[in-house]
Amino acid sequence: MSTVLLVIDVQRALFDPEPRPFEADAVVARINALTERARAADVPVVFVQHETPKGPLVLGSDGWKLEANLKVAPRDAVVRKATPDAFLRTELEDLLGQWNIDHVVVCGYASECCVDSTVRRAAALGYAVTLASDAHTTHDFPHATGAQMRTHENVVLPSLDSFGPKIVAKPSEAITFG
Repeated sequence: MSTVLLVIDVQRALFDPEPRPFEADAVVARINALTERARAADVPVVFVQHETPKGPLVLGSDGWKLEANLKVAPRDAVVRKATPDAFLRTELEDLLGQWNIDHVVVCGYASECCVDSTVRRAAALGYAVTLASDAHTTHDFPHATGAQMRTHENVVLPSLDSFGPKIVAKPSEAITFG
């Protein structure tokens, strides 16, 4: 299986202001461990960055930049997006095709939005998906905490079998590359 690691929307405007996402620092550390293992196995790493025409996620703004503690290598790819779905109107699918990818590992922000949308689209496009169950996060909501939202996605996404390809959720330390 040919794999890619997708890191979704781990950006300063989403991680720096208080209140921060659930386990923000621990999630960044887990993502860094995943990217290190992926690079060591020659697995491509793609950082996806959300942008908006105004507000804190304007292209090139401080808030748009990747979270300061993320470890990024020169060979990592960056994909810009303007919707929750990292495939919609982006070059992501073309990149994965060039690399002959059939399996995506997904982590990042926000569990219930951009991570969820990208996982579902990847499966719909025929990719096997591994969701790093402890390396995605979100903020608390009035109806559920960030921890509850992450748990919800870790249960719901793997239960979706109508796409065809399997969606699996597993802890980041259990994810191997190569």
